[in-house]
Amino acid sequence: MANGTLEGRVAVVTGGSRGIGQAIAWAFADEGSDVGVIGRDEEALAETVSGIEERGRRAVSIAADVTDVSGIPGIFDQIEGELGESDLLVVSAGVQGDRPALDYTEEQYDETVDTNLKSLFFFNQEAGRRMIDRGNGGNIINLGSTFSHVGLENFTVYCATKGGVMTLTRALAVEWAQHGVHVNAIGPTATLTDMVRPLLENEEFRAGFMPRVPSGELPDPADIARAAVFLAGPDSRMIHGHLLMVDSGYTIN
Repeated sequence: MANGTLEGRVAVVTGGSRGIGQAIAWAFADEGSDVGVIGRDEEALAETVSGIEERGRRAVSIAADVTDVSGIPGIFDQIEGELGESDLLVVSAGVQGDRPALDYTEEQYDETVDTNLKSLFFFNQEAGRRMIDRGNGGNIINLGSTFSHVGLENFTVYCATKGGVMTLTRALAVEWAQHGVHVNAIGPTATLTDMVRPLLENEEFRAGFMPRVPSGELPDPADIARAAVFLAGPDSRMIHGHLLMVDSGYTIN
């Protein structure tokens, strides 16, 4: 149940047009935050904005390619110009890049790394710069993965980027904790989103994947959003550089 733990905050959420990013944007709005969302699909972004406004909060949507890192300062400028200074960032945008390692091309490699790791760093950098300059701290939440910890066949580059997200989160936390900036991450397992559903509908994939899930149940985006609310709120004030697993027990198996 929402209790206003993020009242008066301004959040920036990448990948906010659907799936986990959309669920986080709505959960933040439920808790009192205004939200700027970034994604490629204007129609899907409009749905996210509508959900935020239905919850009584203000919203801004920006259709953009997150891998165009030169545009990141302008994204923050636009959101802050309409909503006020941001003190929350969630980097949820990502691609799977599932294919055998021997089949990867340089172009496919670059797309996966640029989306999942390079753009994440530069969004963190811009948010961190603003939070530190203002002196009021803030919260940054990156989307890692179960595969920040373990490998999975046909997901080699994805796993590498998500391992990088975990290590980058920890390194930034060490650097910025002294400024009151909390940098943490969430590690979902395969989550019931439009991006992952085709994999889960593949009988061969399910036959190999589900026996590794001790609970036998996969999370939906709202489960990940609840973890994000915790890491964004006051109850996480002593948590820095943590990867919070929401993985149905996958990594304990």
